[in-house]
Amino acid sequence: MTRILIVGGGIGGLSAALALRQVGFAPEVFEQAPELLEVGAAIAVWPNALRILQRLGVADQVLTRAGVIEQVRWLNWDGRLIKHVRFPSTGAPAVALHRADLQRALLHALPASSIHLGRVCESYQQIGDEIHARFADGATVTCDLLFGADGLHSRLRAQILADGPPRHRGYTVWRGVTDCAPQALPSNTALELYGRGQRFGIGPVGLGRTGWWATANERADAAEIPSERQRKLLTLFAGWCEPVRALIAATPAETILHTAALDRPPSKQWGAGRMTLLGDAIHPTTPNLGQGGCMAIEDAVVLARCLLKYGVATQTLRTYERHRHARTTLITNYSRYYGRIGQWQTASSTRLRGLLLSLLPKALLQHVLHLIFDYDAYAVDI
Repeated sequence: MTRILIVGGGIGGLSAALALRQVGFAPEVFEQAPELLEVGAAIAVWPNALRILQRLGVADQVLTRAGVIEQVRWLNWDGRLIKHVRFPSTGAPAVALHRADLQRALLHALPASSIHLGRVCESYQQIGDEIHARFADGATVTCDLLFGADGLHSRLRAQILADGPPRHRGYTVWRGVTDCAPQALPSNTALELYGRGQRFGIGPVGLGRTGWWATANERADAAEIPSERQRKLLTLFAGWCEPVRALIAATPAETILHTAALDRPPSKQWGAGRMTLLGDAIHPTTPNLGQGGCMAIEDAVVLARCLLKYGVATQTLRTYERHRHARTTLITNYSRYYGRIGQWQTASSTRLRGLLLSLLPKALLQHVLHLIFDYDAYAVDI
């Protein structure tokens, strides 16, 4: 039996474990958190990822707790409509749900005995065809393949690439989920409102809940007191059309998340020997397109398909990496550019942004959406 060790029990790591089990492997997942808590905010599962979840057998559990999104509307900060577009039909809906609900669906599809919590993998060493993974508790686990799904600040990435911390893109992101569902919000619709150096997004996340996110231009070292976070946001978005401030006010203050907008330049090297990376560990992306989790799910399936087709070998991992590099680079770059334009701050640049968006042909928007949504990790030629 091939011994496969996955470092990281987030969306990417659990998806990889499930996809690998589907093709006959029995991976073990090692997660540093002592327990998988219901933390996080909303996560988008676009059609390119939902099709995978259907094949992995967890889509039904996801859909029962998710909100369906059929269109997106872009508005000015005062509520004036700039543009709207309906999502193309792709055979699978676009949905959003609480990240914990998605993680729970994946976790419950795996044997409990294959999940090891409170285990921090600090480094690894390859000796011959074996890998020795070293943990903070002093233990060493030997495996034939090692997959790093340990997120934005991946220790395994640091060991092989030594490329320093991720890059700050000049703005901060806040996220929240509330039981407040204002009647004025159009059903099955995602909204994105633009201001000067600020944005606010709104969408359904299932079970009568509303997810929101906010951005503002800030330095990487901008200080923020968690207890003052809600008040800060209410001040930042004073004067914006409702329900912006109503959603902020209705969200339990202690659940509002705060992160810097970070990503990394694409890297052609994803692994070495019998180790490779997936998800945020190798291609972290700014949250502007909602594709971070989706790409990790795609990685999981392509990796599993490569192992099924080519067998357990170093070259198999390099094949997986080559197949994923172009798409993840494209999405990461698109997301960065979208966020850069969205954060324009001067009066002239914001007027230009509104004009450009209003004049953008819907056919072009539909083409871009098809480019993202139509990708099928089970159909791509490997």
